Amino acid sequence: MRTPFKSGIPSSEITSESAWLKRRQLMTAVAGGALVGSALASALVSPGASALAAGQSLRHRPATANSPAGFYTTESLTPYEDVKRYNNFYEFGTDKGDPARHAHKMSIDPWSVRVDGAVDKPGVLNLEDILTGFDLEERVYRLRCVEAWSMVVPWMGFPLSDLLKRFQPTSKAKYVQFYTLLDREHMRGQRSFTSSIDWPYVEGLRMDEAMNPLTLMAVGLYGKPMPNQNGAPIRLVVPWKYGFKSIKSIFRIRLTQRRPKTSWELIAPQEYGFYANVNPQVDHPRWSQKTERRLPSTLFSPNRRDTLMFNGYGEQVAHLYKGMDLTRDY
Repeated sequence: MRTPFKSGIPSSEITSESAWLKRRQLMTAVAGGALVGSALASALVSPGASALAAGQSLRHRPATANSPAGFYTTESLTPYEDVKRYNNFYEFGTDKGDPARHAHKMSIDPWSVRVDGAVDKPGVLNLEDILTGFDLEERVYRLRCVEAWSMVVPWMGFPLSDLLKRFQPTSKAKYVQFYTLLDREHMRGQRSFTSSIDWPYVEGLRMDEAMNPLTLMAVGLYGKPMPNQNGAPIRLVVPWKYGFKSIKSIFRIRLTQRRPKTSWELIAPQEYGFYANVNPQVDHPRWSQKTERRLPSTLFSPNRRDTLMFNGYGEQVAHLYKGMDLTRDY
């Protein structure tokens, strides 16, 4: 699990950071928030989203140095092929390469997300409603795994708060609970006799965490539709928390008054707490969290760096935990 990663990907296949930055600058020049051309729109429409008309334009606001604080970083991007090929998605297996090998069997056509619980207007959003009903924007975030490796990924999506507001949370809504799709036929890990997870995979946030502007519902990365192995067609991205909090392939969202028990918390509460904030001062019981290995890395070039409190997003989120003991509420 902690063996240094070597991608073995030919450089000719890797989207360079400079190429991606030039593309983003060109998009910015089109005019802030303007419609992106039909070629990009076609790329953003997942092959499974057949309900969307071919060539339909989608709004996309690129991230730039002028984006709000926390929405953009100038750190080197992790190559697209590495982001696709190195994943934790236990629904498809426990090896880092299993999701890329097996996730293509999962269909995202049709797809919908049910929102219920402590809301005045429970309901369902179909995938085409999600892709066309929200203003998509790019966020370049650091992603830090609890296993002590990290990436920098240009995500495309919209704030979770925009989605939740449509369903009108009630005063009883204190937490948000997320469920991954349950599909034992196509998700081989869900039918494994050795799995310790009680499927479907469940995650949760406190309501103020969910409503924080950094918390993103992502539908793509690198300007492309979300690959299945990365959580297609829609996943959560919470950049100041360890990666397992950013649940993939979301099928249901439930607002609740009581704090939900999350999947890893149920399996090993002494190792994986509910909050899971990136904290270099609180080690995992089996390894240190003081440093991380930034991908891509190799045995002879491990690309290690110091881990930042809240993954470097303290200015945006530290106030959420004022007065809390983060060594106890880990």
